[in-house]
Amino acid sequence: MLLSKGFEVEMYTGTPQGQIIGLSDKIVADLDGFVIEPDNRNVEYTTAPFYRYEKLLCALVRPRTQLRHYLKQQGDYTLIPGSTLSLGDSTQFHRSDPQNPYHTYIEQTYGTKVVTASIHINIGISDPETLMRAIRLVRLEAPLYLALSASSPFLDNQATGHHSTRWQMFPKTPTHVPLFENHPHFIRWTQEQLNLGTMQNVRHLWSSVRPNGDNRPYNLNRLELRICDLVTDPIALLAITALLEARIWQTIENPSLDPLNTSQYTPEELIHLTDNNETSAAHQSLDAQLQHWQDGRTITAKDWIEELYEQTRPVAKKRGFSCFLSPIKKILREGNTAQQWLKMYSSQQTCQDIIANSIQTLAEQETELEDKLCQMLVA
Repeated sequence: MLLSKGFEVEMYTGTPQGQIIGLSDKIVADLDGFVIEPDNRNVEYTTAPFYRYEKLLCALVRPRTQLRHYLKQQGDYTLIPGSTLSLGDSTQFHRSDPQNPYHTYIEQTYGTKVVTASIHINIGISDPETLMRAIRLVRLEAPLYLALSASSPFLDNQATGHHSTRWQMFPKTPTHVPLFENHPHFIRWTQEQLNLGTMQNVRHLWSSVRPNGDNRPYNLNRLELRICDLVTDPIALLAITALLEARIWQTIENPSLDPLNTSQYTPEELIHLTDNNETSAAHQSLDAQLQHWQDGRTITAKDWIEELYEQTRPVAKKRGFSCFLSPIKKILREGNTAQQWLKMYSSQQTCQDIIANSIQTLAEQETELEDKLCQMLVA
C-alpha cells in the first residue's frame, strides 16, 4: 500500500538563450491542464494523484512534452529551469490577468518576490489528526527538502550568495504560523487570520507546508509541501517525494514520532529553530549548518538527510518503492542544481551560458524519459 501523490509544477517560459518571456495567458487559452500565475512569465500544471511512482513520472513529463510542442509552434520558445528570474527582469511585474483583483493585491503587496517557480508536493492523508501530526513533523524537516531541491542561485544575471534565492526572498504569509495542535486548532486559527486580514482567502497560507483539501480549513485530505525549489529532473523529484512519503509512513505507523511529544523544545521554540534552519538552508542548502529539532545538536543538512535516508530505506523497501528513494544518494554525492550551477559559475561560466546549457540538457532528458519509460509503460 502506498499513499497518493501529486505535484503542482510552476515553470518559466522563454527563449533557448534563457530570456524569460510571458506566454501563460496564451498557453492557458490554447491548452487544457495549465493555469496562469499572477505573473505571465510562468505557468503551472498539476498532476492527478497517483499511488505508483512510475505513473507519476509520466504525469510529470507528458504535459511538458505537450507544452514544448506548443511553444515551438509559437516561435523559438522553450521551458526554462530554475526558480527565480535568473537572467531578469525582477523590476517589472508582467500581469497575466489585469482584471483579477487578487492578482492586483499580490502585485501591490509583494511585487516580483512571488514571481518564482517551484514544486508543490501533495501527499494524500485522509484522517485529519494523522494529517496534522505529519504536518508538524514535515514542517520541522522542511529545510531538508529545500536543501535537496535548491535551484535558484541567480537573479538578474548575478549570483546572489544564496542557493535558494526564491525561498530567501519569498514572502512567507502570515509571518507567524503555529504548530497546529489538532484540526480544530487549524480551523480556529484560519478563521482568525481571515477576520484579521492577514490572509485574503483560505489559499493565502504561504508556509513551507500546509494542510490542503477541497474545503479548507474544514475538509482536508492531503499534506502540501511548498518549500521546494523547481526540480526539473523527474527522477530526482521522485526521490525527494519518496523520502517524504517514507517519513510520513513512519509517523503514521509510530504516532509518538511527533515534535509535540519527542522534542525537548516548546512549540514556539521549535518554530524559531525551524525558521532559522529554513534561512540557513536557503543560503547554503546541503552544506547548511542546521539545528536538530529533537535534541538541538548542530548537523549539516547533508548529514541529516543521510540519517533520514538510512532510517527510511527499510520503510520504502517494505512498501516497494526503495528504488525511487535511492537517487537521494546521487543528489548528496553530486550536489543539487544550485550547487552544480555555482560550480560552473566559479569556473568563469556566465549565468547565461549556464542557463542556456541547462535548457538544452532538460529538453534532451525529457525526450529520453518520454521515449524510454513512458512509452514502455503504455505498452
